[in-house]
Amino acid sequence: MTNNSPAAVVEIHPPLKLHWASVGFFATIHALAMLAPWFFSWSALLVTLFLHWLFGSIGICLGYHRLLTHRSFLVPKWLEYIIATIGAFAFQGGPIFWVAGHRQHHANPENELKDPYSAQRGFWWSHMLWLFYQRPEFFDYETYHKYAPDLAKNPYYRWLDRNFLLLQIPIGLLLYVLGGWPFVIWGMFVRAVFLWHSTWLINSATHLFGYQTYEVNDGSRNLWWAAIITYGEGWHNNHHAHPNVAPAGRQWWEIDMTWWSIQLLRSLGLAKRVVMPPKSAA
Repeated sequence: MTNNSPAAVVEIHPPLKLHWASVGFFATIHALAMLAPWFFSWSALLVTLFLHWLFGSIGICLGYHRLLTHRSFLVPKWLEYIIATIGAFAFQGGPIFWVAGHRQHHANPENELKDPYSAQRGFWWSHMLWLFYQRPEFFDYETYHKYAPDLAKNPYYRWLDRNFLLLQIPIGLLLYVLGGWPFVIWGMFVRAVFLWHSTWLINSATHLFGYQTYEVNDGSRNLWWAAIITYGEGWHNNHHAHPNVAPAGRQWWEIDMTWWSIQLLRSLGLAKRVVMPPKSAA
């Protein structure tokens, strides 16, 4: 006698194994950033804020996110390469890795197995612990490149994906020449830590706190203070409702500094096919 009743689908969580190299790497950068009080100068602080904007807003938010991941607009290929390189300077991985992970996040938002930084696993998992327990489907190139085939077929993006860490060397040398160790400590390590946590708050805080303008199949929310430190990315519920739209804000008070940069590129004739919100969502 056979049982024809449908079997319950049970998701099996793979065992988590701590990736000690990742723990050591992030701990070292955070420790170096803690030297900042002994190397403070106002010029070093200004350099840090400028690089946080350049690498964060232009490199990550505009470049990796809205341009490469979602193709919210198009720019000439030479400019796309420049912007992607600025994104690689941000110390957040190569473009294929970053784009593939974010596309998986949107394809399966908050799924504990298929979303790399699922908020269902808790604040600290989505904020940073996912980087310490590296699952091969998210961190092995042979797997994750399949989620960004448009980038993986490009030799320059493959090069950036392999060598983004080496790009920190010329940045560090330039900072040392311009301002000595204060510029290095602040412009490299304080900037990296500040930008990491700014970006990670979009994975963690904006899936837990804030308000929802749109009904979506996940917990994404709009969080004003996260939008300020991420140049507009904190309007996360808006983004999840319409992922391929270039502006993240919908109301006049939902300030989106990255969108200002896209508008500038468009006014210069450099940004084309800019995707705007549906009229019913504007």
